[in-house]
Amino acid sequence: MSKQLVGVQDYEREAHRRLPRSALDYYQSGALDEVTLRENKEAMERWYIRPRFLRDVSQRTMATTLLGHRVAVPFGVAPTAMQRMAHPDGEVATARAAGRHGAPFTLSTIATASIEEVATAAPNTLRLFQLYIYRDREVTASLVRRAEAAGYSALVLTVDAPYFGIRRADIRNKFTLPPHLRLANFQSAEESGRVNTSPGGSGINEYVASLFDAALTWEDVAWLKGITKLPLVLKGILTKEDASLGVEAGAAAIWVSNHGARQVDGVAPTMEALPEVVAAVHGRCEVYVDGGFSQGAHIFKALALGANMVFLGRPLLWGLACGGEEGAWGVLNTVHTELDSVMALSGCATVQDITRAMVVRRDTLAHL
Repeated sequence: MSKQLVGVQDYEREAHRRLPRSALDYYQSGALDEVTLRENKEAMERWYIRPRFLRDVSQRTMATTLLGHRVAVPFGVAPTAMQRMAHPDGEVATARAAGRHGAPFTLSTIATASIEEVATAAPNTLRLFQLYIYRDREVTASLVRRAEAAGYSALVLTVDAPYFGIRRADIRNKFTLPPHLRLANFQSAEESGRVNTSPGGSGINEYVASLFDAALTWEDVAWLKGITKLPLVLKGILTKEDASLGVEAGAAAIWVSNHGARQVDGVAPTMEALPEVVAAVHGRCEVYVDGGFSQGAHIFKALALGANMVFLGRPLLWGLACGGEEGAWGVLNTVHTELDSVMALSGCATVQDITRAMVVRRDTLAHL
């Protein structure tokens, strides 16, 4: 990378310059008018940090745990599909970068590097596997067995995608996966190559409509728990009602997410949904969040609101596009540096020092 990239926005601007239009639009777009896409970012600014001073912050650590595993930082890599559109090394590079940083990495089912390839390339990275349930349950069961055999530490079931949302950019571009790439987790040429064609609109939406099971219920969560010993994380929860049902269903973690604002336009930004979910879970399992996070201050605020872990999606794609593994590592390092600064300047030597009292909503503060 020849340019000096000092913030995630720098990586984003450079990635926009480098990526082909179809891939860029696939990565950056949201559903319909993209109201929630904008709100995911704007909601971060509705929370103010309440720093505390005259505390010893000379020695700081971000170390924490995820499902009992020690990690170096309270943030990780969210699942994003088809990363080899951004760089030839794709998910392999991102997983390696996460491992170097001591951060967890989540591999998408619809990745362009396989479960086994990523495990071999990044053996020391804490790896989670994101899962969809297919109409053919054996497809899902096979993916679960492979994730277990390859040493993944948890399954992340995405619950908010019985179909994919309407993404106008993909329809305009008639988005398809470039012909030299395949969905690497599928063995047959028919399944792995189905996203390479689109008779009408978006190839990825047509793939999902043809294979994902839109009839899923909580009984299918029980089925999935019954075929694996891995802890199950439920991703895509936005309400206290579903959070409570998820805990009752035995989830090891509830992941607050609106799918990068790519499903329903008009749902709550995740920073606004997070407190409701945290209250409903009430410490019975871990809580994660993604959606619009791109700065250390954003992560600080989410931790203060009760998240155990914050996951980043698009920022890693921008880093990947700018320089493969080194670009992805650069994004993680940028966020790490920013979070360390916010912690030090707010009186927090450890992640455990970041409490609910350290943030306040802007509208609440105005009435004090």
